[in-house]
Amino acid sequence: MLTLTPLDNLPLIRQGDILADILVEALDSTAIQLQDDDILVIAQKIVSKAEGRMVNLTTITPSEKALELAESTEKDPRVIELILRESNEILRTRPGAIIVEHNLGFVCANAGIDHSNVRGESGDPEDWVLLLPENPDRSAMQIRQGIKKATGVNIGVLIIDSHGRAWREGTVGTSIGISGLPGLLDLRGHPDLFGFRLQITQIGAADELAAAASLMMGQADEGTPVVHVRGFPYPLRDGKLSELIRPKEKDLFR
Repeated sequence: MLTLTPLDNLPLIRQGDILADILVEALDSTAIQLQDDDILVIAQKIVSKAEGRMVNLTTITPSEKALELAESTEKDPRVIELILRESNEILRTRPGAIIVEHNLGFVCANAGIDHSNVRGESGDPEDWVLLLPENPDRSAMQIRQGIKKATGVNIGVLIIDSHGRAWREGTVGTSIGISGLPGLLDLRGHPDLFGFRLQITQIGAADELAAAASLMMGQADEGTPVVHVRGFPYPLRDGKLSELIRPKEKDLFR
């Protein structure tokens, strides 16, 4: 049976915090004894904070391109400058939003840069924004290794963010960093109930779990950025984010 349990008593995360140690303490506080094949789903925001990815906008000087985009998108040119730095390509723009291919390879709005629940050490809170981790797969792997060193247990770690989708309204939890669990599950060639061999079915297993965990985390002031998972219905393996990124030549929305 699949069970998801938010972790209690997590402190506010600051730059330099060792997340693996903090998560082990939170597991103890929540009375969860880790077992092999458990998974921890972690909100991107606390990973970025621990890794020092907060930026004070007063330190950013917009480029000419950022100033041009600011006029058409009605966004802060300093934020646009960060979006440009964090992106491989600008795909679409409209007032209030810029759709990009992020440096990590996936398509998202505003390069994942976020104002919400971000507060710097000093100055106006409105001047601070948070960038995505530089390498979320590596971040997930380091957290996983730290937890195994502390507990001796082999688990999976999934780092997630909230993204919109091309076909639907609303954001959902989406995987951006994976270690120790599959990103994509390929069922091509497997029989269905009537013996028909599946031809194209591939399951975004990590994204399905990300969406489920996101329900437990919430999107506003809930303060539950980590969810413990037991009973994941697929075998664990060492997956990676790139499994879930559709190549440009197959992306009909580019």
